[in-house]
Amino acid sequence: MESIQATKQRFGIIGNDAKLNRAIEKAIQVAPTDISVLVTGESGVGKESIPKIIHQLSHRKHGKYIAVNCGAIPEGTIDSELFGHEKGAFTGATQTRSGYFEVADGGTIFLDEVGELPLTTQVRLLRVLENGEFIKVGSSQVQKTNVRIVAATNVNMFDAIKKEKFREDLYYRLSTVEIHLPPLRDRKDDIHLLFRKFTSDFALKYKMPTIKLTDEAVVVLLKYRWSGNIRQLRNVAEQISVLEQNRTISAATLQGYLPNEGSNLPAIINTSKAESDFSNEREILYKVLFDMKSDLNDLKKLTMELMKSGNVKDVQKQNEGLIQKIYGEEEDATIEDLEVLSIAEKSPENFEPAPESQDKYHFAEEIEEEETLSLHDKELELIKKSLERHDGKRKLAAAELGISERTLYRKIKQYDL
Repeated sequence: MESIQATKQRFGIIGNDAKLNRAIEKAIQVAPTDISVLVTGESGVGKESIPKIIHQLSHRKHGKYIAVNCGAIPEGTIDSELFGHEKGAFTGATQTRSGYFEVADGGTIFLDEVGELPLTTQVRLLRVLENGEFIKVGSSQVQKTNVRIVAATNVNMFDAIKKEKFREDLYYRLSTVEIHLPPLRDRKDDIHLLFRKFTSDFALKYKMPTIKLTDEAVVVLLKYRWSGNIRQLRNVAEQISVLEQNRTISAATLQGYLPNEGSNLPAIINTSKAESDFSNEREILYKVLFDMKSDLNDLKKLTMELMKSGNVKDVQKQNEGLIQKIYGEEEDATIEDLEVLSIAEKSPENFEPAPESQDKYHFAEEIEEEETLSLHDKELELIKKSLERHDGKRKLAAAELGISERTLYRKIKQYDL
């Protein structure tokens, strides 16, 4: 078995980080087998090196090695690219074409950004992994292929599975062995080493003296977050090598080439909603309607007390909290409002007595019948208006209402719209 150090030299890998060494060791160990491998890590950490190691150290090293960027191929043509198509299968298919799985028979396919694959393509890929079979687009003939698949992604696969953007069964097929590459910020001791390697390469390429960093500049280099990882470090090294006349780089000069990423201090985010925190217009409207209904019930209660006692001052004293709730801090208006409510006692000639056969509180029932604050009706009205504004487009209407398209469809069926 080839040593880790020999593998690094062979494939131009720089660094002595323990996690990096473990990733290379796993690649060396799994290479002689035909096990599917999933390489994970942030964008720019060098995931493309692992499938090359696996291919070159395997018995397939004399076969084809094809790297496919799944995120760069349009959804409409990716099946044709991977599995091929028959002549006349779709517009523009003027001849039969072999796909990558057919061409790479006996070799290795590296599927970069596999998390971007459409769900329909994922089903086809699952079949290849299970029994090595695939069908060309526009064909009914099953073909066989003997391909080793190594995939890579910077997507959190468990989140993608939870959001139903990636099939769980395909994930477990691809990740028989998972190799994780650490981000550059976790490889502090390798940052300066990589930077010196890149500047040396660019000095040779552009035929100019190699740049050097001052001690203060090295501190800045090591403290920077490097969100773009090795790719970003390489780009910065190339910019400085080409643009700077002075080949000794100070901390201030280096800082000018590093994008400001803001503070890296941790922030506490409260993900729980308060009871009064309404996320959309519909919920705010419901809150207003409920408050109005509560105020009406309070007014009914206050009116009833006035009609029973007939004494405004006593009612005001006994129901001070209720009056404060309804009228707020408008103290001067409280007595006048209560006198208006008790007008029935002061001017009995304006009111007709209720028939004896009726309940003496029949007027309360009449108020209840005249109330038109129905949440059902309001919701129906909101849905109608939203659909009208968007010409019946459910997706846009659902977004405006703050509900899912499926929920909106269910309500449309419920209300028979």
